[in-house]
Amino acid sequence: MNDEFSDIRPYNDDELPAIYDELILDEGFKNAVTTVYKDIPYENVCAMMKSCKSSYEFQKKLVYPLLVNLVNAASDGFHSDFSNTSDESKAYTFVSNHRDIVLDSALLDYALVKEGKNTVEIAIGDNLLIYPWIKKLVRVNKSFIVQRSLTMREMLIASAKMSRYMHYAINDKKSPIWIAQREGRAKDSNDTTQESVLKMMALGGEGSVKERLASLNIVPLTISYEYDPCDYLKAKEFQLKRDIEGFKKSKADDLINMQTGIFGYKGRIDYKADKPVNEWINQLPDDMPKADFFKEVCLHMDKVIHSNYALYPGNYVAADLLEGNDSRSDKYTEQEKEKFLKYLDGQAKKIDLENPDHEFLRKKMLEMYANPVYNNEKALSAS
Repeated sequence: MNDEFSDIRPYNDDELPAIYDELILDEGFKNAVTTVYKDIPYENVCAMMKSCKSSYEFQKKLVYPLLVNLVNAASDGFHSDFSNTSDESKAYTFVSNHRDIVLDSALLDYALVKEGKNTVEIAIGDNLLIYPWIKKLVRVNKSFIVQRSLTMREMLIASAKMSRYMHYAINDKKSPIWIAQREGRAKDSNDTTQESVLKMMALGGEGSVKERLASLNIVPLTISYEYDPCDYLKAKEFQLKRDIEGFKKSKADDLINMQTGIFGYKGRIDYKADKPVNEWINQLPDDMPKADFFKEVCLHMDKVIHSNYALYPGNYVAADLLEGNDSRSDKYTEQEKEKFLKYLDGQAKKIDLENPDHEFLRKKMLEMYANPVYNNEKALSAS
């Protein structure tokens, strides 16, 4: 492994034993493990971890069983389609919409392990790595670090380095990657691809911008949850940002979002991987201005991701309620509408604000469920 990436890459397999020893001695790690593995003595979990000779083995032995239990306990079923990524000779860069801080990438790995495929290396912002043991653990779990809170000059240097690492992972290590289509979650579920993400990806590699992006084998991945356990937390954040100039979530808020997203009820879950965009990218004119090129790729990514949404009755109910009509009533029954409204009311009651703006909060939650419908309808009508 090139030492240039030693501070951001996942750990190599030969580095794991020393990291395991450091984690085992950390009280924060111990508290987390004893909370998650309630029925297994800490010493047994540690022994299981130390028996893992690779990150993939760690994921299969310690993480995958947790995700199986989680899907069974907190969802009404998981569906995935990776038929477009069946070429075993290629490593793919999955670029997805971003709903949940932890589960988007974790459930991607869950789906890939189920299908007997290699798991992905996960791009994760260092703002979430609030304790040293968390940073170590995510790197054991095949994550590479996205450095944030840097000066403009530092950001350019860090972005170029991360891009070089991504190209190295895909083309030399043959290790697949997951990265969100934008920095941070689209809290209103209005998913759009950020040009800066694609520009970062094109900093590394060789050849033209087209050739650099194409060499990453980018696959648009659509993630759909029937219910978002964090919807009420996101609505609360919308009001706080509206009412308090410069409001920013605390580290404690991030932890609450993580826990709620992981353990909260999600209904049905769907992951749909489209075909790689290489062929489409290569059809673009060679002399296309860079600004136009990135804009076109973003629009294409959005169209594909929006077209592949799995939409549920609640999505259509929310769209109709926002519009004040029943134009999509063929997509849901009265019982399904009542179920969604009851769910929404229950979530709204969890919002702990001193002066809650109930109408604003309800509208924001409805938008979270309606925006995928609007984007899907627009994408399909443009096909």
